Order: sequence, then structure tokens, then C-alpha cells
Amino acid sequence: MTQTQADDQVRARMMYLLFAHEPYYLGPGTMEINTTVVAATTLLHPHVLQPDGARIHDLLIHGRRPGEIIPLSTLTHELDGGAGWPDVGDWERVISDLVHLVRHGDCDALSLGLPDLARALICAGPHSQVRALDSASGKAVVYGAAERAAVMTEITKFLAALVTERDLWPGEGLLGDAGPP
Repeated sequence: MTQTQADDQVRARMMYLLFAHEPYYLGPGTMEINTTVVAATTLLHPHVLQPDGARIHDLLIHGRRPGEIIPLSTLTHELDGGAGWPDVGDWERVISDLVHLVRHGDCDALSLGLPDLARALICAGPHSQVRALDSASGKAVVYGAAERAAVMTEITKFLAALVTERDLWPGEGLLGDAGPP
């Protein structure tokens, strides 16, 4: 194994994928879960569509910093607004597989119920704008990169507090050499 491959594997154990999905509830009277963070290595789980998950994993970790949370929308932005996804893989199926893993306890995750605006900012690309109607004034308000960064900062703080004792477990039987840290 080359030094670069070893460095990528160590870095990947401390990197995360953030994605929005169809809302679900853990039980009656619980908060809606509509956004999830998983360890990047969860993409290498055998119950995630492969080789698509591995290709998304490679895209996710390449050139990133340890501890970084990468929204799926950032990958879409980097892939020419999504035009490059067919060359990488079926991201929709991979996300569906990840949600299934999380819901069945086959990996650890940070499950979030983000408010509509925060979720929209995460779903928008890093340089996109989200327009919302201010009900009081009846005028459109534009939210952009600064507000998205603020949402990401809050998610990063929450995740950091969660993983202080133990990082997110990506599941069993991962492809390659990406086992537990």
C-alpha cells in the first residue's frame, strides 16, 4: 500500500458525508429526521450499492481535511452541477442504502431534524442561494453561502461533541482496509 493510500484511509475514518432524505420518525411523538451524517467509510459497507459507494467514497475523501463534513450537494456541485454523477455512480440508490443502514442500526449516524431553511441551504450547492418569503413583510429574503456556512458550523459542533469519545461506527464487513480506527 502506498503512503497516499494509507493517508487516505486514515483521513477517511475521520470524514463525514451529510445528506438530506425523505423525512421519517423514530416513533410516535418524535421529531422528524430529514438529514443524516455518516462516517465516510460507511460508503464502503457491503449493503451499500457497490462499486458506486466506493467511488463516492473516493470522491468524498480526495483532497479533504480530517474532521470535515461534506454535504452531498457539494459533491454534486463539484460534479458539474450533477452532470458527472453518471460517471461516479447512482447517488440516489447509495443514499437510500445509507438511510436503510442507519434506520436498522447497522452503522452509527448523526440523525438530524433540520428546519426547512437549514435543510434547503444544505441541499443547495456551496455557492447557491435560497430565497424565502418573509411572512411579516411579504418580501423575499435571500440566504447564501454565509448562512450555509453557519448551518455547517452548528452541525460540525454537534458532531464534534458526539464523537469526542468514539467516532461514528461505519458498520461491519467494510470493503477494503477501512475497518475500525
